[in-house]
Amino acid sequence: MRSFFALPLFKDIRFWIILFFLIRMVGITNPPLEVAHNWRQTTGTMVTRNFCEGSSNILYPKIDFAGEKTGITGMEFPILNYLDYLVSEVFGYQHWYGRLINLIVSSFGIWFFFRLLKRYFTKETAFNASIILLASIWFAYSRKIMPDTFATSLVIMGFYYAACFFEDKKRMWLNLLLFACFTLLGVLAKLPAGFILILYAFFIFNRQIAIHLKIVFFITGGIILAPIAWWYFSWVPYLVEKYEFWHFFMGKPISIGAKELVENLGDGLKHFYDSALKFIGFGLFLVGIYFAFKKGNKLLFWILGLGFSAFLVIALKAGFTFTHHSYYIIPFVPIMALVAGYGVAGFQKNLVQIVILAAIMLEGTLNQLHDFRLKEHELAFVKLETDLDQFSKRSDLIAVNTIDNPTPIYFAHRKGWVASNDELLSASFRKEIRQKGCKYIVVLKRYLGGDLYLELPVVLNTKDWVVYKL
Repeated sequence: MRSFFALPLFKDIRFWIILFFLIRMVGITNPPLEVAHNWRQTTGTMVTRNFCEGSSNILYPKIDFAGEKTGITGMEFPILNYLDYLVSEVFGYQHWYGRLINLIVSSFGIWFFFRLLKRYFTKETAFNASIILLASIWFAYSRKIMPDTFATSLVIMGFYYAACFFEDKKRMWLNLLLFACFTLLGVLAKLPAGFILILYAFFIFNRQIAIHLKIVFFITGGIILAPIAWWYFSWVPYLVEKYEFWHFFMGKPISIGAKELVENLGDGLKHFYDSALKFIGFGLFLVGIYFAFKKGNKLLFWILGLGFSAFLVIALKAGFTFTHHSYYIIPFVPIMALVAGYGVAGFQKNLVQIVILAAIMLEGTLNQLHDFRLKEHELAFVKLETDLDQFSKRSDLIAVNTIDNPTPIYFAHRKGWVASNDELLSASFRKEIRQKGCKYIVVLKRYLGGDLYLELPVVLNTKDWVVYKL
């Protein structure tokens, strides 16, 4: 085993990045119906498809479950959706382009993570940390049509070029430009990814760096932050107010968020010891803290301390939402992987390190294989559009009994409402949406139960759904 892993190929992080890339290509064209967070993906695919079929103005992202409204709403800057749209303009729309784009960018994110850590830690620590990050929650979410690993990767790339700006004089201005571009796009794509910017304090307060470089960097940072602040704190609220549909979560007062975190502390902590790196990885994270304390590694403690303090603000702003959704931990996982990688490197025997890394990879990947499976009771959604096309136009508004899950709306390729069974049983609610243009109600038998009966004409009745004419 020792000689096997001692081969140069297995010591090259690029081999593992490519291997994990190929593994995650399995099922890459599957419909977005995975066990975890398919609703979050279809919300994004709606935006891409609307860019393809309507206005392609990136400033006006549009979803499909706003009822009779335009669907334009404030959300994360849709850079991932727009890249998906640009590819679709060449090859024709396919939802899985977004998966592939995220997977490619997130794989490069691991490569830049490795290169960045190698500048300040040993190559061994950088390698270990990168392997751990590959097998972390990153494994599943880097193949989803979601901006979390995508945005974090861009910010990591920006950090790498920031380091190059301060330390490499040959391509200083190119490095500054690349830092600005990657960081801007990364934080725009997902605001919480911006917490990593706190670590730029290491450059700003480094007395060995020339003051003029700090001034240039500070000014560039201000230029970057301006459009980010405009998008999230001016444009997003404007879109919500003007087009009257709220969708994007912008957090809550810290006092309320803190109360919710305390009330759901167990679920919140679980994201750190389970969701992020799984149990063995988290154990090595604790070992890394121990070795850093034992060896007096102040740099690692500062990275962990500053990073956690900044990330805690995000958790406090999110409150219950942080404890409820595992993907909120993603921006912090690279720091946890670094500490865990340092912990693995603390063991002197190479065989011990190999066994630990193998265990982390096996536990991490095997516990996420469920993400390659699709929800059986939702597989029928892929034929919903075809069924509705038998008697309905794409412009017809519909209502679906999925409470707040927009996935069936996406697969129906129509716009309309998501509602609960109780709402659809209410005559006043049905009257309200009919006056707003709703023409059909789709009752999914296998989603919330098939015993919902409405006193309305039935135009289609299959084993999966009943469609009523309103």
